[in-house]
Amino acid sequence: MRPVPTCVLSSGQAPRVQHGHALDSYVQIGSLSKPLTGTVLARLAATGVLQLDAPLEELLPVPRGTGITLRHLAQHTSGLPRLPPHLNRRDPYTAFDDAALHAVLHGLDTLTTTAPGHTEEYSNLGYAILGAALTSATGMSYQDLLNRYVLAPLDVTEVTGTPPPDRRLHSRGLFGRPRRPWTMTGAILPAGGLWATPRAAADLVVALLVDRKLGEPALSWQRSGTVLWHNGATGDASVFAGAVPDGRWVVVHRLTGQADRTDELGIEVLQQTAPSNTVELQDE
Repeated sequence: MRPVPTCVLSSGQAPRVQHGHALDSYVQIGSLSKPLTGTVLARLAATGVLQLDAPLEELLPVPRGTGITLRHLAQHTSGLPRLPPHLNRRDPYTAFDDAALHAVLHGLDTLTTTAPGHTEEYSNLGYAILGAALTSATGMSYQDLLNRYVLAPLDVTEVTGTPPPDRRLHSRGLFGRPRRPWTMTGAILPAGGLWATPRAAADLVVALLVDRKLGEPALSWQRSGTVLWHNGATGDASVFAGAVPDGRWVVVHRLTGQADRTDELGIEVLQQTAPSNTVELQDE
């Protein structure tokens, strides 16, 4: 079996790069995009541009009376399903463009499975809609929002939806040929389409979760016991990022879509330096 290219960055340890991974090449970070979208939301709310509990219908052309707010979208309690309808099998989000998103918005009341605010169901669709609401509220593109409210204040640059082609790192298939990554530059971008260098991802984790330079971590971060974390996966890449209150943190990126093992590696690294050696991803 071909070794999996792996990059591990963590507190108090030198970066570990194996099997052809790289610290300074762009890699897909999948749903680790969501906490960055959530941070944009938090910053816009803090500056009074919008309200966390604003009804979605105030910002987007959705049917009235859905009861869905921006907070619901950020916390995965909107009642929306995990995925948009009519996805492509090989490249799931390639056809999920602005036109497809607007079709979803106009029929949003037919897609909800539960009343908002009652049940948590992880939703890529919800974050695509959240990103659209943020751009609608500000008149700015998603990348411009990310740059102004997150990246520039933290002096981080290497995070984008469209990295330079010659700096992209891909997994490899038969005979070592690069695999074509999922197309995630359309409406799904705020939910999982960002690319970043592992070093930039680590800088963001430290700034947002450890130093808290932009205030309390966004609602998008997952909370399990004392661990704040998020993961992400695309067809050929997976990432885990997390931190604990004493300042320990980790970012693991692997060029494989096998996310479970990537999560396990992240927790193992946190455990290596934990005083009690009992860091787990469990609900409180």
